[in-house]
Amino acid sequence: MATSHERPVSPSTRSELNDLVASHDRVLVEFYTEGCGKCAAMEPVLSGVARTTDVVVATMNPRDDPQLVDEYDVRSVPKLLLFVDGELVDTRADGVLDVDELTAFATAQH
Repeated sequence: MATSHERPVSPSTRSELNDLVASHDRVLVEFYTEGCGKCAAMEPVLSGVARTTDVVVATMNPRDDPQLVDEYDVRSVPKLLLFVDGELVDTRADGVLDVDELTAFATAQH
């Protein structure tokens, strides 16, 4: 499915995340926490990727569904996960990226 989202979407449960990943060819997920300065700095970057690519961008607080912390090995935030055709293909947990870096990560061939 090639549905485009102009802004990041915010699933609140693992079930909603799984449905989103299953419904789209390519999904970039940012795990964040409230009060995280680096996460806040990523908001306009994520919005830019959502607007300029076919990648569906989602933001999710793993504390809303604590099993996600273990399932995706969330040790720091922001943590980025890239799903292609329903499969987790790459992750990054190296802080703030600029739009070009994040676009390259989200659109890389896997």
